[in-house]
Amino acid sequence: MPATSAAPVPPDRPSPGAPQDCRSAPLVAATGIVLDARGRVLVRHAPDGSGPDLPGASVGPAETPEEGLSRALEEVWGLKAPAGRLLAVDSRPSRGPDRALVVHVHLVGPLTADEAAGLTGPGGGPAGARWLAPDEAYAALPVGIAPRLRAALAALYAGSLAHLVGGVPQPGSPAGLDPARRAALEHSGALDSASHRANRPKALTAASAVFTDSAGRVLLVQPTYGRADRWHLPGGGVDSDLGENPRAAARREVREELGLDLPPGRLLAVNWSHKPGRPARVRFLYDGGALDPAALARIRLPPAELVRWRTVAPGDLRALVAPSLRRQIRACLGARESGAGPLELHAGRPAVADRA
Repeated sequence: MPATSAAPVPPDRPSPGAPQDCRSAPLVAATGIVLDARGRVLVRHAPDGSGPDLPGASVGPAETPEEGLSRALEEVWGLKAPAGRLLAVDSRPSRGPDRALVVHVHLVGPLTADEAAGLTGPGGGPAGARWLAPDEAYAALPVGIAPRLRAALAALYAGSLAHLVGGVPQPGSPAGLDPARRAALEHSGALDSASHRANRPKALTAASAVFTDSAGRVLLVQPTYGRADRWHLPGGGVDSDLGENPRAAARREVREELGLDLPPGRLLAVNWSHKPGRPARVRFLYDGGALDPAALARIRLPPAELVRWRTVAPGDLRALVAPSLRRQIRACLGARESGAGPLELHAGRPAVADRA
């Protein structure tokens, strides 16, 4: 059961004095997946001695799940943090006299180092609170809660939502369903069309432009987010929900990021990359051409998004650009010089054709 504030009422029992018509209504609770900057999960031993638990509370009759969770975090942990994105909804049917239970699982954090230390340091938070790596948390938590955490983290990394019953992802759940189970359901024809669309793996689509200066140096931009030592190509996500295509996205992103309204040249490459548990990423890379000094002088960056720009010799990319993007840039420069392409790249490497 989710943890509650001091002197809690057991979550699947009605509060003392509750109206009779509330005793058969499902109990609504909220659980927080509280993360630190290292991706660790906050786990504590429940005050009733029932074992490890996740922060949370029963939701009061005048509260939303978000409000109830924020209240519990402040009352029990002294943490003033809003309940973030909804990651999962879990339900448990009524069992005899016990009420049915509906749990909303929200992301909280990632917390700063000071906030995280305050929860588990001297005088901070309930006794027995610990930061655990996800695998350690799965092993420590009871069987009724560990699957909820696993599905919620899967939803976090997939950018989706998990639909659970008793901690078990349901057919058609957009996140949390084991990939092998998802494939088996699809191949057996057990999913309706809506469920099939919901649990198909998703991909994020982006478009970038490869610009050089008159000396062949590559134009890079430094974002205000992410690692300070990582530089990117001008570009960004394709707004496909607005009907935008990759070529239009490349032009819009260049206009927004550089202040230059330049139509993209030919498509140099399409790159596919994937990390387990996360959506695949597809990037369309267009030839932006060579910018003369006058065009470079017209560059204007959006200060809320980009810190600065620079041009870099291809041989100096290693210290500034992540390996996969570095391979993509070099492949695109080669395609532009030779007239080859569009190239099919996997994490920046040329795809190998299957042989019969």
